[in-house]
Amino acid sequence: MPLRSTRRDLLKFMSAGGLLALAGLYPAHVLARASLGPKRKFSMEILREQARQLAARPYVAPTIPDAQLLYTIDFDTIQKIRFKPEHALWNEPPSAFGVQLFHPHRFAQKPVRIHLVEGDESREVPFSTDMFDYGTPGLAKKMAGHGGFAGFRVMDPAPANTDWLAFQGASYFRSCGPSGQYGLSARGIAIDTAMPRPEEFPDFTAFYLERPAGDRITLYALLDGPSLTGAYRFVCTRANPVLTEVHAELFARQDIARLGVAPLTSMFWYGENNRRRSADWRPEIHDSDGLALWTGAGERLWRVIENPPLVMTSSFVDFNPRGFGLSQRDRNFENYQDDGAFYDRRPSVWVQPLGDWGEGAVQLVEIPTDDEIHDNLVAYWTPKEPVRAGGAWTFDYRLYWGDDEPFIPEVGRVRHTWRGRHGIPGITAQQAAQLAPGMKFVIDFSGGPLAGLEQRFDLTPMVTASRGRVDNAHVLKVVSTDRWRASFDLYVDGAEPVELRCYVRLGDRTLTETWLYQYIAAASC
Repeated sequence: MPLRSTRRDLLKFMSAGGLLALAGLYPAHVLARASLGPKRKFSMEILREQARQLAARPYVAPTIPDAQLLYTIDFDTIQKIRFKPEHALWNEPPSAFGVQLFHPHRFAQKPVRIHLVEGDESREVPFSTDMFDYGTPGLAKKMAGHGGFAGFRVMDPAPANTDWLAFQGASYFRSCGPSGQYGLSARGIAIDTAMPRPEEFPDFTAFYLERPAGDRITLYALLDGPSLTGAYRFVCTRANPVLTEVHAELFARQDIARLGVAPLTSMFWYGENNRRRSADWRPEIHDSDGLALWTGAGERLWRVIENPPLVMTSSFVDFNPRGFGLSQRDRNFENYQDDGAFYDRRPSVWVQPLGDWGEGAVQLVEIPTDDEIHDNLVAYWTPKEPVRAGGAWTFDYRLYWGDDEPFIPEVGRVRHTWRGRHGIPGITAQQAAQLAPGMKFVIDFSGGPLAGLEQRFDLTPMVTASRGRVDNAHVLKVVSTDRWRASFDLYVDGAEPVELRCYVRLGDRTLTETWLYQYIAAASC
């Protein structure tokens, strides 16, 4: 995944308000109509036909004007460039939100064209150095005549003056959610993620923005890449949670080995389940701590995230999934101790398919990392139907950017996962060394039917392992809490991954979602 670290640093910086000045510091101003491009007919149907015709022609990589100049606009230079708020689009009543534009730079060189839509017509917003304060002598003159922007962000009205939605880089976009903190990102599409061949990153090359109305903004995007084109509509609502309704029409130029629909990109360095892997003083560092799934059959699953020793791809085969997402369930600041990055405030994102998606699988890709600057998680839906050149597909789905999953299950949910030395507590290290190779797992559940239960001893942890032997499994209520704790020992030899499952049952009644874990002995240190 190219430029993962620098892209992440840049997005963190922008979310803190460093790159673009805050809106509302000057009198509201609408871009002069005389400076807009000529009127052109526009509709979703026109955009769809443009994408279809584009797919019928060979891919032509976008021309990057002044690539050498843009390469000099590094992180330090970007810090000095500020958008002039008086040039924000629709930064006046009755619009609820203004739109600010991103300046191109080393990490986002490909020009992006921005258009305003009124009725059935669009007009392009031309790039102008007059929109920016550069802070670097002579740079504005060198940038004169550049071909496009790097993207845009949507601002809350005064007095907040903060951004809540941003599109920049390839087909990446993201929202801060209700807690006002950016974290994981979404993409328009993923192509050949974690395959032997290099991953492909198609670009949103043009955006068409309607005037914000009420608490929402509607925008359209043209996607272009070597293997695929697409026409997108996004209806983005500033609510709790923030909603992004996506309509995507895709056209394949080439056969695609692995198509990732509704892809999410996040970061997990270490958490309570693999704390010993870190040399950092902070207790946990991650944007997401689990993959939540609601299968087409109605089963609720929670797959704990790991930082594996090698790239791992896990597939969860399904038919018409009801939803999935990368979640940050741990909201306790004490477990992160970071009052700059605020990992406890990072949004969870839930994907809700609208309509039937048929056969396929949710795939989770976990990439080794040794720092928080790398995005090392990807989750997406991949259809079973092969993607062949000349084919067309339509996907509709809704993204929820919030503090929790939007559809809370009726059963108890996983709250914590720990692992450590197996055997009976209190034994010495020498005694533990005499045991067969293994690991103890401890899982806390809460909520659902567990909430009304007092301590009892007839609950059963249903534990299965793809290989090895499970022993000493039991579940008890944690004293003075609402949590029930399941624990077991896994005895296993070798370095091959072990797929673990655990849920709690009372008689023939399932009380919790199913906890999933991929244990790799090499990652236990």
